[in-house]
Amino acid sequence: QVQLVESGGGPVQAGGSLRLSCAASGSIGGISAMGWYRQAPGKQRELVATISMSGRTNIVDSVKGRFTISRDNAKNLVYLQMNSLRPEDTAVYSCYVRRWSADIWGQGTQVTVSS
Repeated sequence: QVQLVESGGGPVQAGGSLRLSCAASGSIGGISAMGWYRQAPGKQRELVATISMSGRTNIVDSVKGRFTISRDNAKNLVYLQMNSLRPEDTAVYSCYVRRWSADIWGQGTQVTVSS
C-alpha cells in the first residue's frame, strides 16, 4: 500500500507563489509516474502536471509557463512549483502516483488565490 502526504497549500495573493510537496511511502515499488490534479468547486477534476520516472513532464496548457513539476526519486518526493498564481487556480490540489497501472491519490491540499 502506498501512502501520500501533501503539504504546501494555503492562501496566497494573486501573483504570488506556492510550492506543493508530496511524499510517497510504503509499497512504492512499481511507481511509473507521479503528478498533481486539482478540483475547483463545481468543476471537474483537472490533470495539472505529471512527471515520469525518467523525468518526462506533461503540463496542462492553462498553467504552462507558470507551474513546474519536479521530483526527487531518491526521496520519493514530487513537487509542484506554482508561480504567478491567479484566482482561477483556486482548488484542492491532490497528488497521485501511478503504480502498476493503478492511480493512488492523496487527500489533497487547498490552494486559495485571492485577487
